[in-house]
Amino acid sequence: MLPPYVLREIARNGSPAQRDAAMHALASDGTFRSLRQVTPPSGAPGMGIRGALDPEGRKRRTIYDVGNTQNLPGRVARAEGGGPTGDAAVDEAYDDLGATYDFFREAYDRDSIDDAGMPLDGHVHFGVNYTNAFWDGQRMVFGDGDGELFNRFTISLDVIGHELAHGVTQYESGLDYMGQPGALNEHLSDVYGSLVKQYRLGQTAEEADWTVGAGLFTEKVNGVALRSLSRPGTAFDDPILGKDPQPAHMDDFVSTFEDNGGVHINSGIPNRAFYLAATALGGNAWEVAGRIWNATAIDPTLKPDTGFRRFARLTARAVASLYGSGGPELRAVREAWGGVGIDPT
Repeated sequence: MLPPYVLREIARNGSPAQRDAAMHALASDGTFRSLRQVTPPSGAPGMGIRGALDPEGRKRRTIYDVGNTQNLPGRVARAEGGGPTGDAAVDEAYDDLGATYDFFREAYDRDSIDDAGMPLDGHVHFGVNYTNAFWDGQRMVFGDGDGELFNRFTISLDVIGHELAHGVTQYESGLDYMGQPGALNEHLSDVYGSLVKQYRLGQTAEEADWTVGAGLFTEKVNGVALRSLSRPGTAFDDPILGKDPQPAHMDDFVSTFEDNGGVHINSGIPNRAFYLAATALGGNAWEVAGRIWNATAIDPTLKPDTGFRRFARLTARAVASLYGSGGPELRAVREAWGGVGIDPT
């Protein structure tokens, strides 16, 4: 969840303890993202294989306490149907995994991450002062933050929605985690993460804050969130974390070999396009704009090497399939992509 460029800035500018935590996170995060890429999308034990007595549409959550070690899975702290434990991280993970499941089920008729009833496992208190959260292809893992720059990573529902949405991409298009396809991978997770939060809060597109990661920063950080979909590049500007580097237009596209070719950076461009489409269409963003983007995300012609322009064309095609080609939906989507310098025609 936490982009490597933020961790590098902390490693450069932070206190000794902050630098140590950042370097530790940097050393491990690449491994976890690699695991996500190589995890098979089906056929593994317990992944999307529903037993004869397991009904469709039933949440199956298990939250494990890793006890500030890295020895997964840890001990079971709360299982499906169990009551609150009093441990904020355990209970937030349980509730927000459920909220994410409910969103996909109720908004898009998707039965868990793989659309086949996959159990949702969360592992909290990972490592010591671990400043990140990640989906490794099978489960969600949360650090407690360092208490100096970052709060616990279960505190933000859209972070949980974002990471679980990487599982949706894993089971659907399998977008490559490099360059423009990787930025689209991050973009879809940001969109779903924001929509999960809006759905839970009952917010319209106009009421939403359009951020991902609000609440993660402590009061010592000059920033509101990790990313802003409405105003990429404005989420934070801090002496230790640096300045939000996301562009909002293709004119400012960042060419780099870092961050897997800028996957967390250039995702700001399609993020802004979705925001423009959602606010132009109005109402609840998950109902029209979100439905268009979801249809694109599960489109079998969305290939792993898809770039921005092809993705934009696929959203326009999804509009035509869902709403016809002569209405305000297509105009809003075309103008949204045009607003970030991408021609979807």
